[in-house]
Amino acid sequence: MNKRDFLVTAALGSLALPSSAHAAKAPRSARGPALLTITGAVARGNRGPLDPAFDQMMKKQGVKFERAHAFDFAALAALPATTIKPTLEYDARPHTLSGPSLLDVLKTAGAKLDDKTKIVLRAIDGYAVVAPIAELRKYRFIVATHLDGKPMPLGGLGPLWAVYDADRFEDMMARPVGDRFASCPWGLYHIEVQEAA
Repeated sequence: MNKRDFLVTAALGSLALPSSAHAAKAPRSARGPALLTITGAVARGNRGPLDPAFDQMMKKQGVKFERAHAFDFAALAALPATTIKPTLEYDARPHTLSGPSLLDVLKTAGAKLDDKTKIVLRAIDGYAVVAPIAELRKYRFIVATHLDGKPMPLGGLGPLWAVYDADRFEDMMARPVGDRFASCPWGLYHIEVQEAA
């Protein structure tokens, strides 16, 4: 095995560790590549301002911040996981999704959450959803890291997906399956916490 293959295997192997292994060593800041950056009204930043030279995707999507809280895979895996089984619009079949509660992720970043807080969920393709915190609480959104027991790849629905179990809510079940997930950006990479004006 050459050195490059070894490094790729080791990196991928670390993604498959169970969340309990990470819980004992929960990093206070991102040590691996940041997968999710939370900006806005957050009290616990672990990275500095937007770097216009190297934060190219955020810059091109108009994201601005002086301080943020970044999560790598291990930091997300260290949080308690929730499992849901919604019927997905892509094949109209139920699938198992798991990952931390979106509210737990926001609280870990020290987000200031009250009834008037709005959350912007932004995907890597620029798709963005603005949702009141009450909606995220009602539908119990998670930041899914796994689909059917496997980490979600970039280029698919991952590596992160803000999603909920639409099958558990009558108002959503009354809609066609293709209309249930408009507020669920896959390829999630940025969350902005907006305080009420």
